Amino acid sequence: MNVALLLEMAAQGMGDRTALRWPGGALTFEELYDRARRAAGWLAGQPGDKLVYLGPNRPAFPVALYGAAMAGRPFVPVNYRLKDEDLRRIVARTAPALLVADDAELERVAGIEGLTALSISEFMAAARGAEPIRETVEQEDGIAVLLFTSGTTGEPKAAILRHHNLSGYVISTVEFMASEDGEAAIVSVPPYHIAGISAVLTATYAGRTTIQLPHFDPEAWVSLAREAGATHAMVVPTMLKRILETLEARGETLPGLRHLSYGGGRMPTAVIEKAMALLPHVDFVNAYGLTETSSTIAVLGPDDHREAFASADPSVRARLGSVGRPLPVLELDIRDEAGAPLPAGEKGEIWVRGEQVSGEYVGRKAVRDDGWFPTNDAGWMDEAGYLFVEGRLDDVIVRGGENIAPGEIEDVLRLHPAVTDAAVFGAPDEEWGEKIVAVLVADGASEDELQGWVRDRLRSTKVPQTIQFRGELPYNDTGKLLRRTLKQEFVAGSRP
Repeated sequence: MNVALLLEMAAQGMGDRTALRWPGGALTFEELYDRARRAAGWLAGQPGDKLVYLGPNRPAFPVALYGAAMAGRPFVPVNYRLKDEDLRRIVARTAPALLVADDAELERVAGIEGLTALSISEFMAAARGAEPIRETVEQEDGIAVLLFTSGTTGEPKAAILRHHNLSGYVISTVEFMASEDGEAAIVSVPPYHIAGISAVLTATYAGRTTIQLPHFDPEAWVSLAREAGATHAMVVPTMLKRILETLEARGETLPGLRHLSYGGGRMPTAVIEKAMALLPHVDFVNAYGLTETSSTIAVLGPDDHREAFASADPSVRARLGSVGRPLPVLELDIRDEAGAPLPAGEKGEIWVRGEQVSGEYVGRKAVRDDGWFPTNDAGWMDEAGYLFVEGRLDDVIVRGGENIAPGEIEDVLRLHPAVTDAAVFGAPDEEWGEKIVAVLVADGASEDELQGWVRDRLRSTKVPQTIQFRGELPYNDTGKLLRRTLKQEFVAGSRP
């Protein structure tokens, strides 16, 4: 099923509902469908075999996404925040292609061989004036989207998401026309993240209005959410922390907001507890997924949040730090290094299998012949089936033969009243293989005090041997802590 069929169904079933709203304009689902069909008709006569999108959330984003699908061309949203050298290298990998970009980005990609570039305004003008495509190119197994991974551990890979992966995810997790008239979701995650793609597709199928915020800023987010009457939102953990700080400073609680989902990185327990206390009327959802799985594969729902938040049972309370239970439409295992399934409570690698799972990259397939995809995420499940994610396997610290998850130590450090953020990683150590290093944003706490804090709550083998202090920690713009960057800087600074 071509993902463009999701928009066609929305246009036929609820065409007069508002699909997109942004400062200064709006499009209904019927109008969005017409724009996408005209964009597809225009694309059919253009050079290249892909449509590359370089810019923030704008009306052109869903028009380009659906127009490319109708025309049978892979849609490739690229991170416009990359440095010029990295951006040009990635864009060059998409050639031959047609690129649509913000005016400010066009000069940055000028002269790349095999690339035809035009501005977003030129693209939207073409989408208004061209003859609509007569018939969508059907290609269920064709490539719908190419997404470059964040590249936190090396050169970004181009993940392949086929039409059946994305449409399978949407249809199995969202009820058609499920949204009430008047529901509106504020979207500030970038187009080049899987959450940005899934936000467009799921809102279309559900019939929910998308309120576009091109660039995230907590003050602008809070103001737009209030003024536009947002009922739903999706954020990454770093966004939520800054939103809460803004709400407290302004004395607001956004009474119209009913549902807030978060994902894209590890959510500190203290942040979600603060959010639930400040916004008790909001249903919180933790959605865990990967680019290679077409978005969400496990969900901690509103009832799970409230039960854990109210519980005095430590095992139930701990679920607030989980990502919930796997979706019923797929299979999920925790496996050891040999690929054998592990029982509840034991840590290993998260494996997943289902229609939405791609596990495929340009030039390489990571999915096994039997459909199972090893995610390279470390985790475990409790007896009730709640999944706990402990970060990338690459981040696991191996000290004296023991595997130590940095996330567990980070969570304990964040509980200290002087600590506002924490990053933990392993650094080379001649005696033990690796030593534990913590880099903290903290005020008024000594290294000895913080080491004692960890020792009292965990065991001595998990106490950081070295603690450094900074004003802030590095995150990428989708909320992932850049431990690898900190590790590289630490190792380089330790060399004689």
